[in-house]
Amino acid sequence: MSPGARAARAAWLAYWNAMRRWHRYEVREPGLDRLLDVWREGPALLVGYHGRPIAHDLCMLQALLLERTGRLPRAIIHEYFRVTPGLRWLYDGFEFLAGDGDEMAQAVARGDLIFVTPGGTREGTRSSLDRYRVEWGPRVGYVRLALRYGLPLVPAAAWGVDDTYLALNDGFAWGQRLGLPGGLPAWIGIGAVGPWPLSPPLPVKITQVIGSPIRIDPSIDPRDRAALAEVHGRVVAAVQQLLDARRGVGAA
Repeated sequence: MSPGARAARAAWLAYWNAMRRWHRYEVREPGLDRLLDVWREGPALLVGYHGRPIAHDLCMLQALLLERTGRLPRAIIHEYFRVTPGLRWLYDGFEFLAGDGDEMAQAVARGDLIFVTPGGTREGTRSSLDRYRVEWGPRVGYVRLALRYGLPLVPAAAWGVDDTYLALNDGFAWGQRLGLPGGLPAWIGIGAVGPWPLSPPLPVKITQVIGSPIRIDPSIDPRDRAALAEVHGRVVAAVQQLLDARRGVGAA
């Protein structure tokens, strides 16, 4: 690891550990024990809701798990981070993944826990009028990935993540209209002292909730779109249930 990557990793961890205090971050039990039990069995894919404008909860969970276990969960991140020189240090330092390939195969072989947010920037940069609603569309790539490597799917969400900024627009739609490269959003959010990204988030409490693992029938044909969509629907429903429990709808 290069000196720049090491420095980026140290800064990243310092920031998210500070955010754990800022947001009074906690994992609702038995979520953490449940997740650790799954990880002890082997590699797994944690599938999470994407809060505004970045996945605050999963970044804090990543730092917490590194602290607890000494092992670093990996996160699938936007390709933009891998190909942009100024952000490559962060990509290398925190060992992010950009889709399937050799890096993914190596991570699975090591028994890593891998984070993915199928909603991406479309889900994470909506306006504050649209909150705590899973919006993954028909994306089943993560299901196909889990099927290929035999990974259990662990649903995850967090209460408070859509309250970190006052979101004034649909950033994904604006990015499309402006023709921004790589599906990047043009999002306007107001935080504690001004606009994002110049302002820290509002100091709302964030509570992580983690559901029971969903295991995929290994006999499913990866070309069977209907079968993949059925699994996708189960995962979406599980994550939405975790979010709804915040309002007293259903149970986590």
